[in-house]
Amino acid sequence: MTPRYWMSAFALLLACALYAQDQHPALNAMPNTVFVGADGKFEATPDTALVQFNLSAEAATAKEAYDQVSKQAETTRQVLRNNGIDPKSAEIGFFSLHPNYDWKSSKHKVTGYQVTTSVSVKVKDFSKIGPVTQQLADADLGESSQSLSYTLEDVDEAKGKAVADAYRRARSSAQALASASGRVLGGLSYASVDTFENIRVIQPVHRAMAMAVPGAAPPPTEEFSPQNVTVTAHVNAMFDLK
Repeated sequence: MTPRYWMSAFALLLACALYAQDQHPALNAMPNTVFVGADGKFEATPDTALVQFNLSAEAATAKEAYDQVSKQAETTRQVLRNNGIDPKSAEIGFFSLHPNYDWKSSKHKVTGYQVTTSVSVKVKDFSKIGPVTQQLADADLGESSQSLSYTLEDVDEAKGKAVADAYRRARSSAQALASASGRVLGGLSYASVDTFENIRVIQPVHRAMAMAVPGAAPPPTEEFSPQNVTVTAHVNAMFDLK
């Protein structure tokens, strides 16, 4: 390997080491202590469903495409109102208007315009998810797609339980080590905590797929329970040894 490659690799390793130190400050070895790390978790029932979908239209002029998406947006607002959801609770993720070109032509003439926007709405009452997603699929929203994810907004209690589980495991490991060495485990002298959330997402369902079942078929989410949100925690703990 060339010297330049070795210098680059060394710089990368040094940067990673500095980042790790910044995340978890290094501890000096202390006599009569034991330092352990453990993972814990808690599976919580989600309290919020996030429904996301696109509104899209193509037309010969920008105004025509814009007007079509405006009509789709009004249809969307009506679907939300019909299900007792305030349209103001929906959020716009992005809005784009761009021309389409004829790339086969040397002049690259504009053949039309496309308008696309993304909408997301949080639903607390899970019984509304099926009707909302089905009515959106039945509506004329262009080549739209939907996605559904469950999350836990009131996460503090779940984080606390995950941390408690991680600490219990850390103390159990420290206790086993102390007993094996003929020592008595003392009190906690240092601890650090990291918590993480595992959000489960249902992949987007295209409108054509959603309408594949004719008649008044039940929505895809009917009678299924939302997947739990797993909150995990990592605890590093130092205990005194007697």
